Amino acid sequence: MDIQGYCAPGFEALYDAFATNFRDHGDVGASFSAVHQGEEVASLWAGHADRHGTRAFEEDTLANVFSCSKGILAVLALQQVAAGNLDLDLPVAHYWPEFAEAGKSTITGRQLLCHRSGVIAFRERVPDDLIYDWPRALAQVAATAPWWPPGSQQGYAPFLYGWTLGGLIEKASGQPLMSLYRSGIADPLELDGGFGAVGHRSTAIADVGPLKKPLPELRDNAIGRSIKEDRQGPVATAFTNPVSLMMGTNGDPWRNAVIPAANGHFSARDLAAVYGDLASDAPRLLPAALLHEATTEQSRGQDAILQAEVAFGCGFLKSSSAQDLHFGSTAGFGHPGAGGSVGFADPEAEVGFGYVTSRMGQSLFMDQRAVGLKNCLYRLL
Repeated sequence: MDIQGYCAPGFEALYDAFATNFRDHGDVGASFSAVHQGEEVASLWAGHADRHGTRAFEEDTLANVFSCSKGILAVLALQQVAAGNLDLDLPVAHYWPEFAEAGKSTITGRQLLCHRSGVIAFRERVPDDLIYDWPRALAQVAATAPWWPPGSQQGYAPFLYGWTLGGLIEKASGQPLMSLYRSGIADPLELDGGFGAVGHRSTAIADVGPLKKPLPELRDNAIGRSIKEDRQGPVATAFTNPVSLMMGTNGDPWRNAVIPAANGHFSARDLAAVYGDLASDAPRLLPAALLHEATTEQSRGQDAILQAEVAFGCGFLKSSSAQDLHFGSTAGFGHPGAGGSVGFADPEAEVGFGYVTSRMGQSLFMDQRAVGLKNCLYRLL
């Protein structure tokens, strides 16, 4: 495999760690980037971007990073807090009156961010094309009842997080989400991608697909087992209603839509740039005091949807001792995406980390590919 890119002096071992993912772990097209103390120390890419192997995977190639998108959306919400437009402890309905329907009048923005709202899935079967229509999706989520009393337990919202939080951001700011993204994050950091796959600095888009040979799991696949055991339960419904949430990710409707919990298309250097900024002593994206509050643990527990013990700040997963959720140190925070992509910040080491792949593993957290790169990086610091 011909590895392209750059490693700073002293970080050359990352070439081999990245090549290992292609040689031993099934990568076909991927990129990796790391920022240390504000400087990019690695930007690597290799493979091809399309299913036929005719387009090279480049440094600015955008791949669907699925739930890595949630961390970027959290930054947009926190920027509205910093601007004085949003109070996370007021009810969402204060800004978005329709959201009060169906028992949601007390749900706060903080509960959305730390997955304690109970609004984890549509309660009734919705049309497949609903997810491609932003106004319809917002109206549907505003009418949806929570699955349990808000605040009573932690339950990850795989897709509705994007519409609930995105709708709140728009109502509180009075501006379209995409405009806020461009002015607040993409332009200042000169990012390649964003939500959806079109209208960004880069026009290179990778096709995503499953790994041909599944990687050994780093934890028990409790989510898959729960889905099989109860096809109508909250776990299955959260991931499969509608089925287009799982089936349409290479199609134009998905790429043209704004599905901010799951259809972010980013390069590895995008994720490393965002989290490198958030790992610094003087972040550009957020006031340091607000970032510290947002990355302080807000909720911890056996998550009703993820079927695992996890802790959340405001929109970010907190680092844990589990190797697939260890973001460099106990101070680390970030967000993995289904299939293996991940972005995280480690303020202790001042590290921003980004790994993007077009070949999806079966984990919702990090798998051996990102873990191997992370472990190599930290040996070199």
